[in-house]
Amino acid sequence: MIRFPHSKINLGLHIVRRRSDGFHELETCFYPVPLRDVLEIIPAARLEFTASGIPIPAETAQNLCLKAYHLLQKNYSVPPVKIHLLKKIPTGAGLGGGSSNAAFVLMMLNEIFELKISENQLLNLAAQLGSDVPFFIKTSPQLGSGRGEILAPLPVVLKGCLVLAKPPVFISSAEAFRKATPKPPLLPLKKILEMPLKDWKEKLVNDFEPVIFKEHLNIAEAKEKLLRLGALYASMSGSGSAVYGIFDKAPRAASQFKDCDYWELDLD
Repeated sequence: MIRFPHSKINLGLHIVRRRSDGFHELETCFYPVPLRDVLEIIPAARLEFTASGIPIPAETAQNLCLKAYHLLQKNYSVPPVKIHLLKKIPTGAGLGGGSSNAAFVLMMLNEIFELKISENQLLNLAAQLGSDVPFFIKTSPQLGSGRGEILAPLPVVLKGCLVLAKPPVFISSAEAFRKATPKPPLLPLKKILEMPLKDWKEKLVNDFEPVIFKEHLNIAEAKEKLLRLGALYASMSGSGSAVYGIFDKAPRAASQFKDCDYWELDLD
């Protein structure tokens, strides 16, 4: 079986408070993006994981694909499989590639072995693997709260062209959380997203940006470049390092981002 795990961007990200369990209370909109990995799973005599494409920095044993397999195997006695991941979504970018891979492993194993696991059960399993993994069980924009695992659908529809630019920086989400300063938002995220896109620039914020931009000027510069090129809205995704801009039409500006990985993706 072959599937194509997608990525995400965050439309706004509020770090509301630090919780007593060590996590942070968040408010964000997860929006699906058509930048995809390729994931193949086939039954095998023994468990095997291989990867190609963009190098994966974590040790193989820590890969979220394998963590997803072992979680499901523990609960449902899943037979061994061979997993191959062709990595196209950059890591340490705030685009959710590893989380998407984990969610797709859960869904694919459920389908391959006819486990009949409900969506709610998949969401609960996904939350054990990471705060944003449950989003990738869904297929539409979601308002994420709690630590990101509590989801509610949002009627947000982006049109035009989405430009992604990722400077050559790997950002650790855990490190970004340690350095960020929680604060209550001035407006609820849902209310902001109901406003016209032209009003987002002043109101829709990512609370990670101040600390990340201070330490990595090239990420801040990439965002500013997108705005100068005419982006209707631009932001960092998650804890970075990728930034995105929403354009009416493709700016064809790859030559201006020679130091970045760069994509222009159709949203229509």
